[in-house]
Amino acid sequence: MSRASATHHRDLRTGQSIWSARRRPAIAAQQLTRDIACDVVVVGAGVSGALIAEALSDAGLNTVIVDRRGPAEGSTAASTAMLQYELDTPLSLMAERIGREKAERIWRRSRQSVDALRERTERLDLAVDGATRGSIYLDGAVLDAGGLAIEADARRRAGFEVELLKPAAVQERYGIKGRHALIGFGNYSADPRRLTAGYLNVALARGARLYSPVDICDIVPTGDGVTLVSARGPAIRARHAVMATGYEMMKGIPRKGNKIISSWSIATRPQPRAIWPTAAMIWEAADPYLYIRTTPRGEIICGGEDEEIGDAELRDAKLPDKAATLSLKLAALLPGVDATPTYSWAGSFGDSPVGTPTIGRIPGMPNCYAAMGYGGNGITFSMMAAQILRGLICGYGDPDADLVSFHRKF
Repeated sequence: MSRASATHHRDLRTGQSIWSARRRPAIAAQQLTRDIACDVVVVGAGVSGALIAEALSDAGLNTVIVDRRGPAEGSTAASTAMLQYELDTPLSLMAERIGREKAERIWRRSRQSVDALRERTERLDLAVDGATRGSIYLDGAVLDAGGLAIEADARRRAGFEVELLKPAAVQERYGIKGRHALIGFGNYSADPRRLTAGYLNVALARGARLYSPVDICDIVPTGDGVTLVSARGPAIRARHAVMATGYEMMKGIPRKGNKIISSWSIATRPQPRAIWPTAAMIWEAADPYLYIRTTPRGEIICGGEDEEIGDAELRDAKLPDKAATLSLKLAALLPGVDATPTYSWAGSFGDSPVGTPTIGRIPGMPNCYAAMGYGGNGITFSMMAAQILRGLICGYGDPDADLVSFHRKF
């Protein structure tokens, strides 16, 4: 029996994120000291694992969560948590690549996932610093002014409410000079560590169990279940296993074109009087693009400068220069704010060919599922995974499972 980890180990982040500087709600984790059994085991206690475990415990399944670090200690703490339905790949361009019908379904499901996450979080009365925000999508190298107009029509045709603005209106309304913009509505933002802790604690209150640190080294599917063996020896016997390990992909899972990239972020001091009207999220039709959001306290979070770098040392070495570049770009776009970084951090994230996640049954591994939220909408995809996997595991299915499965053709 091999003792090597079943997942690729990565140094997922460095620096101090704005979330890591805040106290996280306590989460009760146990030591795994003996063999245990359950209905479903979720590997990963980041935001994806938390949302999935809560959904499965809500369905009445005896749920176990394991994590090799601890809850919310991986990429979750590095997320900027802009929970948008708008995917990185514009709807008009996605329709050209995979067909209008599939593209519109993916975009609509993304919107439904954001709505469901907001509604469920509010219904569970979780304190996550949540806020509903619009979006300001600025023209750039991917979509110029004409491209934004085409994108507006594509979104309207799919049923989304949008507003197309010329530069004079963008400057008058938001103080941003010389840019066309497509305005969207109904996105969400939150503190990702509080979000993770809240959902884990709801699951634990229903009887779910969380064990950490637990590194899974062997996964053995059988006809009626799956056995997961930990590096220290104790095993978990379950009817189903869900791999929610984020950007530490499980060895042997088909990659579907997914890859690891690096991103950098900064956050400013609180400055509520400098925030632009509506505090909408700002991002660009560019690659890589700048993205900006606020917190309820009035801090400004700015991220971007993404590069196809998987090496953590190279990523970390770029942090000072990347933070300075982000500060300069933030100041140039919004000259009325103080763009001085109070926090700066770097993280490894995932990208996918069309900006869509991979969620569903793992080929060749009966009773095993994966939630791979690769693309720019990680936490939105986490909620999508929680809904889809609940349907697949409980047997009633999901009408959009084909869009994100390992068997899809794009």
